[in-house]
Amino acid sequence: MTELEVLEQELLRPSDALIIDITKIKGDIIILGVGGKMGPGMARLARKAILQAGISKRIIGISRFSEEGTREELEAGGIETIAADLLDEQQLTALPDAPNIIYLAGTKFGTTGKEPFTWAMNSYLPGRVAERYKNSRIVAFSTGNVYPFVPVNTGGCSEETIPSPVGEYGQSCLGRERIFQYFSEKYKIPTLIYRLNYAVDLRYGVMLEIAKSVMADKPIDITTGNVNVIWQGDANEIAIRSLLHCETPANILNVTGPETLSVKWLAQQFGLLLDKKPTFVNETQTNALLNNASKAHKLFGYPRVTVRQMIELTVAWLQAGGKTMNKPTHFQERNGQF
Repeated sequence: MTELEVLEQELLRPSDALIIDITKIKGDIIILGVGGKMGPGMARLARKAILQAGISKRIIGISRFSEEGTREELEAGGIETIAADLLDEQQLTALPDAPNIIYLAGTKFGTTGKEPFTWAMNSYLPGRVAERYKNSRIVAFSTGNVYPFVPVNTGGCSEETIPSPVGEYGQSCLGRERIFQYFSEKYKIPTLIYRLNYAVDLRYGVMLEIAKSVMADKPIDITTGNVNVIWQGDANEIAIRSLLHCETPANILNVTGPETLSVKWLAQQFGLLLDKKPTFVNETQTNALLNNASKAHKLFGYPRVTVRQMIELTVAWLQAGGKTMNKPTHFQERNGQF
């Protein structure tokens, strides 16, 4: 393991607060859609916290596991896995029970042209899952894309902001939320709606996309000139700890970092470290898709990994030739077309 990978593992270790909270979460945890970008890290983090707490609790990851090697890596880390298509009623019914569900299933990229599938995954499936796990508590992942674009000087949308999504992806995600809210009230399911944007990792995310553009001398579109980000490890920790904050009616929680970041400033910081001069195209608009996550910060504290750390780690990772994912965030998208 390289020095950089050792540092990354240190940043991904469970906090003392998570170790305490994992002992308060009664029973096993199922992560539905564990095979995506965030699921594997979340499952490993939960497993580490359980081991450090010295308790017995199963982490069960369920996914189609279409990406080679993911299932084997999870099982090597002590996480139980089940391969299943959640849209298949028989397979969904056959899944094991658990008192704690973290729901990551959904689709975003490639949704344009596949709108029926998008709505099936993002709005129909949540109802089937809520029926199947009506005796559990559920943390249901959503997105800041349910919000409207707001002026950058407003501090972003809070949980009290009325949703007004742009495009069918955001609309289908609001559909997901409404379905979970409906079943939360119908069956008294303790639920938390987890509105995230944008999680970043050394292998994908807003930071990496901007840094790669700077490194390649590629002009950066600053039409969308401001973003929120949070280190994926911090976002995963909040998701696990949110199992203790599920309520009826469903609780709603914005999750991101505390800063409203300038895309231009980020590019300039990468330029300084990469000895490059970033170039920019288009005029910055006065509004953007921004979240106010002060409620999450009150519950869980500020994220442990800072913006400066993320910048420096991303540059070091790129310079070392670290592996990256081809999963762009499309954070610049303003018409809801993904």
